[in-house]
Amino acid sequence: MKKILTSFTFWLCCTTLLAQQKPQYTQYVFNQYLLNPALSGIENYTDFKAGYRSQWTGLNGAPVTSYLSINASLGQNFIYNDATSMSAATSNPLGRQANRDYISAPAHHGVGATVISDRAGPLTQTIVSGTYAYHIGITGRLNLAAGVSVGANRIALDVNEVRLQNPDDPAIYNGNTSQWRPDLSLGIWAYSGNFYAGASVQQLIKQTITFGNKSAYNQGKTVPHYFFTGGVKLFVADDVTLMPSVLFKLIDAAPLNYDVNCKLAFSNKLWVGVAYRHNDSKSAMAGVNISSVINLGYSYDFTSSNLRTVSNGTHEIVLGILLNNRYTASSPVRMW
Repeated sequence: MKKILTSFTFWLCCTTLLAQQKPQYTQYVFNQYLLNPALSGIENYTDFKAGYRSQWTGLNGAPVTSYLSINASLGQNFIYNDATSMSAATSNPLGRQANRDYISAPAHHGVGATVISDRAGPLTQTIVSGTYAYHIGITGRLNLAAGVSVGANRIALDVNEVRLQNPDDPAIYNGNTSQWRPDLSLGIWAYSGNFYAGASVQQLIKQTITFGNKSAYNQGKTVPHYFFTGGVKLFVADDVTLMPSVLFKLIDAAPLNYDVNCKLAFSNKLWVGVAYRHNDSKSAMAGVNISSVINLGYSYDFTSSNLRTVSNGTHEIVLGILLNNRYTASSPVRMW
């Protein structure tokens, strides 16, 4: 039985390599920077986040993802002299009054870095990247940013987790079980006080994935992942804000997929939300802004695919730390 489960997990992972090859997140709305490098430096504080996701708990070899991300803005006019746009936002960045007083950010640069570890069965991905973005104001309330992410992706196979009928199977025998590949992502992001829209592509450099004899079997290939997202603010009351958003994912050799999210924020203290991922899951989310330094988000996915018979759902938790937050905003002002 163990051999059957291990073989199934390995097959599942290989299928993932041919389709959805990058980790997925339920709380991407809490850290859009993971999907689009154009958000580097979107806030005028240093934004640090740590996330952990345990997918399909109860299923042997199910994906487990953890990450660290940090990004910060550069440019004195934005970091030190943006009090006009920040003053109303410090009380409630998501409220109606902050939206009325919102002005576009001065032109500035942003930089950042991410480290992501994603394990699924015997396969582990480690993604390390640095990002850069440039933000300009194209109207009094609208900014446009473009960004790039450059890094490397290590894919490793733990042969001790694989059981084969033929121990000398050329697919992995005497092969390279750990390999580094270059990684490149691009993105654009338009944002204002009450809407955002963005597009990005990850894994732009196609690579061949092989762990053994290259001529013995069909080799796997990495493919680009395209993301298109948008969201709006709808004010239920002065300090109660509804924020629906959508994310479309286009991946070669995979059908179109999309996520629909909706967050409801109460002042700058608490938010709750629901999400739907097409043919995969329904989710419940909640977050709390503990102070102007720390915020926390949690989500639980109810599996709706065929894996629901063997899965206990998916847990995801994200810790945010707002470093050098000189205007003491309790929640993000421009990335919501």
